[in-house]
Amino acid sequence: MIRAYGFDVVRFDCRHHPEARRIRLMQEYGTSVVLDVGASMGQYAMHLRELGYKGRIVSFEPLRDEFAILADRASHDDRWQARNQALGEMDGRKEINVSAKSDSSSLLRVLPRHLESAPQAGTVGTQTIELRQLDTVFDEVVGRDDVPYLKLDTQGYEMNVLRGAARSLQRIDTIQLEMSLTPLYDGETSLPELVTWLYGNGFELVGLEPGHADARCGQLLQVDGIFHRLQNQRAASSRTAR
Repeated sequence: MIRAYGFDVVRFDCRHHPEARRIRLMQEYGTSVVLDVGASMGQYAMHLRELGYKGRIVSFEPLRDEFAILADRASHDDRWQARNQALGEMDGRKEINVSAKSDSSSLLRVLPRHLESAPQAGTVGTQTIELRQLDTVFDEVVGRDDVPYLKLDTQGYEMNVLRGAARSLQRIDTIQLEMSLTPLYDGETSLPELVTWLYGNGFELVGLEPGHADARCGQLLQVDGIFHRLQNQRAASSRTAR
């Protein structure tokens, strides 16, 4: 009866619901700080709080208007810090393509397939933003005993962020990142390449969350993958950090 009206009821536990699985994994791994990269207006961080996460959050958002809203929201939470920066493969300044739907904004060019599924992803202007490597800022936001969870929602720029984390990646416990099943941004790294790279750097896939889909045909275009550092790699990284 419920499905006949376009709704569904799903048990909210880690066996049946991806968000319940995510928060359960964070509890299991002892996550103490979330690096929320590509934070937009803070939606992901607020949702983590709704799910019960009580640890620190550091949100990175380069766009001016979105950062103003993000900073205001973070100001009411003493365990949430907002930084007006993007993360990438270099330190400097760069031009970002601003989309009508701001959370589709990217340092890469939007491809026609993305516009077909989401016309509001089209570019309406550009901004010059501050870009930093994770390696540059890592010690400012992650303590020696922290267990960091790196969340990347950078619209095709995820591999660039990882390239800027050559040193700090050894300290990252878990990574959640957006991956495209079909190219949506010019120059983005494909899902198979990202998975191969992460496995090659000591992580294993422990969760998948469905993302952007084409409502016209039902094709799933993006997913979020959650990757956790393998036990033996985790021990080696701990020894290196000491």
